[in-house]
Amino acid sequence: MKYITINNRKVPFEDEKNLLSVIRKAGFDLPTFCYHSELSIYGACRMCVVEDDRGRIFASCSEVPRDGMVIYTNTPKLQHHRKMIVELLLASHCRDCTTCRANGTCTLQKLAKQLGIDVVRFQNTKKELPLDTSSNCIVIDPNKCILCGDCVRTCEELQGVGVLNFAFRGSEARVMPAFGKPIAETDCVGCGQCRVVCPTGAITIKSNVHAVWDAIADKNKRVVVQIAPAVRVAIGDKFGIPKGENSIGRLAAALRRMGFDEIYDTNFAADLTVIEESKEFLERLESGENLPLFTSCCPGWVKFCENKYPEFRKNISTCRSPQQMFGALLKEDARMHPEDTRETIVVSIMPCTAKKNEIVRPEHFTDGVQDVDYVLTTVEVARMMGESGIDLSRLEPESLDMPFGLASGAGAIFGVTGGVTEAVIRRLVNSSRVEALDEISFTGVRGTEGIRELTVTYEGRDVKIAIVNGLGDADKLLKQLKAGEVSYDFVEVMACKRGCITGGGQPTPIGPRTKKARMDGMYNIDKDSQIKLSTENPFVKTVYDTILKGKEHKLLHNHYHEHHDEDCGCGSCS
Repeated sequence: MKYITINNRKVPFEDEKNLLSVIRKAGFDLPTFCYHSELSIYGACRMCVVEDDRGRIFASCSEVPRDGMVIYTNTPKLQHHRKMIVELLLASHCRDCTTCRANGTCTLQKLAKQLGIDVVRFQNTKKELPLDTSSNCIVIDPNKCILCGDCVRTCEELQGVGVLNFAFRGSEARVMPAFGKPIAETDCVGCGQCRVVCPTGAITIKSNVHAVWDAIADKNKRVVVQIAPAVRVAIGDKFGIPKGENSIGRLAAALRRMGFDEIYDTNFAADLTVIEESKEFLERLESGENLPLFTSCCPGWVKFCENKYPEFRKNISTCRSPQQMFGALLKEDARMHPEDTRETIVVSIMPCTAKKNEIVRPEHFTDGVQDVDYVLTTVEVARMMGESGIDLSRLEPESLDMPFGLASGAGAIFGVTGGVTEAVIRRLVNSSRVEALDEISFTGVRGTEGIRELTVTYEGRDVKIAIVNGLGDADKLLKQLKAGEVSYDFVEVMACKRGCITGGGQPTPIGPRTKKARMDGMYNIDKDSQIKLSTENPFVKTVYDTILKGKEHKLLHNHYHEHHDEDCGCGSCS
């Protein structure tokens, strides 16, 4: 066994990749701005510096642990060093903390308080720069950037998009898209993972809170809300509820108190997605055309494919995402009840910032009417509760409204990577026996690897499946497909690693324990559900026989394959 002496205590270590990991395992929480375990080592912020027994100071994130090392994490020299770094950062930083969206969650603010910094001795000489509000998904405020590089490495290394980088030098250095373009004019897919890792308020969520409040207050509008599966295991983080706990009942109670007229479950539309996507997959499998079939639930992934690999656009399922299916369904249901003269406004509560861009894509208008009017992220809904004086932890759970409040466990697991695939396999196997469901879960659909491969047998044929965990790995897989190195029949892609539970609109920080708790929470919802298959949801059949009858393709599928950008009169292309 190898040991390091940390603050006069011997600490064993094994295969930790850096000294910082050993220190944290020993119970000493060194501050960092630029360190994330899934990103490359950058060592820019110097907050994690330590001192050895010879007085040498170095960054622990980039130091390989060695047997016999003697280090200290909080000497007077280190305290002075860290305070000076934070004070210098504050000196060139916008300090309107009370009106900042990151107030209360900002790492810079937290460390300034932790280190006892109550005055900044240096003058801020930086010129104030304009905000970039061009995106539907995020807002970039360069005045709050501390140049930690977290967003740059996340966009490049994890997502394979690379639209952000450093520009200029010295005091003029900035993080920005190439040539100073607005973020909306780049290949940004809106996934929001840059916002997840940003330690300050430099990258925040584009808010629709005020517009939704206005809609709720308008007596001539019927405001209907749908709740995505991953929201229910994350919203509690903001209110001290145990991580991963299913808070859907409390959330329903809160939304009623806030004034929403009807509250439904996006999982219901996920059941529709399973049925439609399974049908489409079997049709393609039989014809052999446009294989592999790529899933279409994740708008970040769809935009990534369009931007970088347009030749694979025809392989993406024509099925709308559950959000868009539900929006079209709710608007059609409203048309069938003209006695209610109020305008129906559909609001989605999503874990995803890319969903804000999805709702304004031309194919998501039916007969010229936008299917989903507003998207609120988990963080925005928590903010609205705060504005309403609602403490989620103190509410008694309430049920969702019927008939769209009932869903299967297959719909719930859409919130984790592999969930769509597992739900589709259940549909193909068409058995809700515990033994059959366990067998499916053990095929390899569950896990956190970047690319998972599995083979299932359907009617005597081996069906090859790939599950891709993050856009960086999607980039690798598409390159292999393009080169003919691999072949599959079905491919699921989620833009965010581990799926929607770590989406760009979820509460942060999202550390390893939070990720595991949320993932376990999603599978527990499925485990506790009495309905395991989408086809066993009794209201799904009713909807097909009523609202959707003769309109399945129009309301549940996209039409860009058929119409492209032509003005064909379908409403999706106008």
